[in-house]
Amino acid sequence: MNYRHSYHAGNFADVLKHAVLASIITYLKRKDHAFRVIDTHAGPGLYDLSGKEAQATGEWREGVGRVIAAKKSPALTAFLAPWLDAVRQLNAEAAPEGKEHDGGIRLYPGSPKLTRMLMRKQDRLSAIELHPADARQLAALFAGDYQARVTELDGWLALGGHLPPKEKRGLVLIDPPFEIEGEFDRMVDGLARATRRFAGGTYCLWHPIKIDSAVDAFHKKVQALGRPNTLAAEIMVRNNKNAPGLNGSGLVIVNPPFTLEAELRAVLPELAKLLATGAGGSSRVMRLVGEERPE
Repeated sequence: MNYRHSYHAGNFADVLKHAVLASIITYLKRKDHAFRVIDTHAGPGLYDLSGKEAQATGEWREGVGRVIAAKKSPALTAFLAPWLDAVRQLNAEAAPEGKEHDGGIRLYPGSPKLTRMLMRKQDRLSAIELHPADARQLAALFAGDYQARVTELDGWLALGGHLPPKEKRGLVLIDPPFEIEGEFDRMVDGLARATRRFAGGTYCLWHPIKIDSAVDAFHKKVQALGRPNTLAAEIMVRNNKNAPGLNGSGLVIVNPPFTLEAELRAVLPELAKLLATGAGGSSRVMRLVGEERPE
């Protein structure tokens, strides 16, 4: 595996993924009962945006950097608040020990760190990572933290042995690196296995948008599983869906929070325009399985 997310941390794809992740976790906290988040491809957990990898690409400037600096509508501000508040809190806590970075952002929380910041004392995190160096960094990040368990393992295997969680409620985040062929099919197969074991869980599957036909085929395979209540959301930062490179990113969400569909329909068009790299910027929210929720 040669993909290292440290080059891409905080980019536009992370904005969509982490804002929705934070929204789902916030919704789960409405009930007192404990939940577990299982992150199948967790990465190292924390990124230094002043480091050579992040500086080499500067992708975060067109992602979280742009979002923080932009004037936003009240609706978008409210939707992004759980995620952005965590980013600001992380950097405020680190400021006395490190230099101020561009825009006041030096550190960026990956999905396991963001999850841990949003959890309550009764909630738990299972962070799975295969890359040895990233797994060691992740373990060090959560050393001594009884609420977080780090496992060096192929994330696809976690969709069997780690389900269902003993809490019987929670979220499974599936965010593979998409550096080898067949990741879309692995996601469909993994989702089929996981939902047989833990039908009531919420599942959030992230994917890049590079060639439109690959995503359309993926959606059809997800639909064919027949799992109830399945939503898809996408942001495009380029007009040409078939241009080389990363043109957008998307999520497939099984058992989404009741409020999420209407929220995404309201805020994604604005967020897409904010993140667009040129003229345009677009988004779409689709009901793959089940009836569309009223706004």
